[in-house]
Formats: sequence, structure tokens, C-alpha cells
Amino acid sequence: MTRLLASWFGTGLILGGFRGSHNGSGTVAGALTFPLALGIGARWGWELQLTAAAVVALVGFWPVRELFAEEGDAGWIVIDEAAGTMLAVAGLGVGAAVVAFLVFRVADIFKVPGVGAADRLAGSAGVMLDDLVAGAYGLAAGHLLQALL
Repeated sequence: MTRLLASWFGTGLILGGFRGSHNGSGTVAGALTFPLALGIGARWGWELQLTAAAVVALVGFWPVRELFAEEGDAGWIVIDEAAGTMLAVAGLGVGAAVVAFLVFRVADIFKVPGVGAADRLAGSAGVMLDDLVAGAYGLAAGHLLQALL
């Protein structure tokens, strides 16, 4: 169960299976979580989107903590990207959500200010929190865009 959750139900293993490297697995997991997050919002509203992001983040600490000692921040561990994606698109329409997702991934990959600091936290806290901070960047960008349009 630990590996199933950490890999976000296997999405973190897709690239490793195809090309032998897990580089980019976070983006794949995020992209596959994107329609789920939008669907939750469309059906039940932004409040449940934020609740889902919080639940995934809180649940994510358990498998990440369990695996961190033996695996570190392995590329196939992507539950953190799933939580960040859910946070980034909360309350957004499709167009703004796409921008929010892209900002989230750029902020996470390049460890912009705040994201890099969170990433340097010890253990599972750094693994999980950097994606939530990056998700907050995406959320802010998406809501700014939506307000301007």
C-alpha cells in the first residue's frame, strides 16, 4: 500500500517502465491528476478541491516518510505532485487551470524562491512541502489570470 500511494496509484512508474528513468514522472503524475482535480471542482466545487488537496498531502506524508529512509526523494514518488496539482487548480476554469498547472511545474522544477527553501527541509517535509508551495504559486497565477479575464 505504501508504494501504491507514493507512486500515486502507479503513475510515478509509467516513465520508468517505458524508458528506464523516472525523470519527468512528477509531471506525468500531475498531468494525470489534472482532470481529476478539475472534475472534483466541476462536480463539487472549489471547497472539495482544496479538501482533496489537503487529504492527499496529509496522506502523502505517511508513504513518503516510510520510503524516504531507503529511497530518498526517488523520482517515482509522486504523491507530492498530485497534491500540488490539486492545490494549483482549485477554483479555476480550464484555461486558467492550465496556466496554473504550468506555473506549478515550472516553480517545482526550477525551485523558485520559497519552493527551494521548502525542498531543503529535512525528510518527508521537504519532499511534500516544496510541491505545496509550488502549487500555491500556480494557484496565485491561475487566479490572477482568471481575475484579469
